[in-house]
Amino acid sequence: MFIDSHCHLSFPELASQLPAILQAMQAARVEQAICINTTLEEFPAVLGLAEGHAALFASVGVHPDNEDVQEPTVDDLVQRAAHPKVVAIGETGLDYYRLNGRGLEDMAWQRERFRVHIRAARATGKPLVVHTRSSSADTLELLRDEGQGAVRGVFHCFTEDLQTAKAALDLGFHISFSGILTFKNAQPLRDVAQALPRDRVLIETDSPYLAPVPYRGKLNTPAYVPHVAELLAQLWRLDVAEVARVTTHNTRQLFSLPVAA
Repeated sequence: MFIDSHCHLSFPELASQLPAILQAMQAARVEQAICINTTLEEFPAVLGLAEGHAALFASVGVHPDNEDVQEPTVDDLVQRAAHPKVVAIGETGLDYYRLNGRGLEDMAWQRERFRVHIRAARATGKPLVVHTRSSSADTLELLRDEGQGAVRGVFHCFTEDLQTAKAALDLGFHISFSGILTFKNAQPLRDVAQALPRDRVLIETDSPYLAPVPYRGKLNTPAYVPHVAELLAQLWRLDVAEVARVTTHNTRQLFSLPVAA
């Protein structure tokens, strides 16, 4: 059995196909999935998915790429996280990949938003879902500064180097791998995955994006998360069933998920 630790089922291309997606998950033995929130405006739809389906759970947060949206306060996040099906704070973090002519000094708003999420995670005790792209040094620095050793969580859709992964582990975070792990040009990332302790690894789709091989370039869904597990099984020289067991256990422990009925 598998868990997709990060997907976006509220996005239109997936929400419009939800019955078929849930059926495909069941056929692929994907027991549960966490629907990740990216704006406060989107939160009612994300929570609605979690409330309407026993296999789905939600997070609450504002993605670092999203501008011209409602800016969250700590109270905004804490209040929404009180719902029993909200299992995480985020997706949050830093993304310096598309500066669009701006310098790092112009991204102070993004760093402040990240601080708000870290404080909310500290206040609620719920794990933090971290997005970091071209920003790992600042991401780690802010987690050390604001987390105060009391924040746990996951670096999702990990694409950084082994040094960054080890620093995240040292802070108490897990590492989650997506379909990128199966891409032909992802050998450096596979080397990272091979080197990590198995009890700190999760798997995800980040659907509707990043469909794994052999579906690369197509619409991604949680039903494809077993392909990430299959690649990890090759790297770790384990049966896929054992990778499923380990990553499912890790995900349930981190997000306090119930055992699926």
